[in-house]
Amino acid sequence: MHRATITLVCCLALLGSPFAHASGGPLGIDHRLHYDDHGIWKRSTQLDLEYGAALTIAGGALVLGDHNRLGDTFWRSVDAVAFSSVASAAMKVTFQRERPRDTSHPDRFFQGIHNNSFPSGEVTMVSAAVTPFVATYGREHPAVYALELLPVYDAIARMKVRGHWQTDVLAGAALGTGFGLWATHTRSPVILGWLPGGFQIGLAYRF
Repeated sequence: MHRATITLVCCLALLGSPFAHASGGPLGIDHRLHYDDHGIWKRSTQLDLEYGAALTIAGGALVLGDHNRLGDTFWRSVDAVAFSSVASAAMKVTFQRERPRDTSHPDRFFQGIHNNSFPSGEVTMVSAAVTPFVATYGREHPAVYALELLPVYDAIARMKVRGHWQTDVLAGAALGTGFGLWATHTRSPVILGWLPGGFQIGLAYRF
């Protein structure tokens, strides 16, 4: 399913736009989309998704602890988000790519540390957040696969407001999914192991 998600994002990214001003980038597919900051594509909606996802996984992990399978999955999602976010931040500092809102040329890498388009940190985060749930519950409960629509939406929305190029969101989706799969298959949640034992119980079972 994760391969299908990346393929879907790729297909969406490859959609041509009559308003494209340039084409290029690492895969030759990067171009600016027609600017759209309205309706579901509004920047505020994108931020609601990002903050909502972060609060949901953090809250679920704290409430449920590692007391059951669902709580364990929440903690693995915390791992995926934390480690993928660090990796994304490091890549941004390394590649220093200009955002499409600042230039129509997608090949402008290494333009100074204030340029941080590659990869998309938000798509990385949302992909990392949902992947452990899809990997753990998808086969048993196919409806869980619908969670994959969240990073797909975020990828399109980030391009709509010219926050990222096509390869930015593809890299973010791949990075987040990769860390999500890694977190799913570790022996136990990493960050939980660094915390005092009380966090394993969870608020729901402590009171």
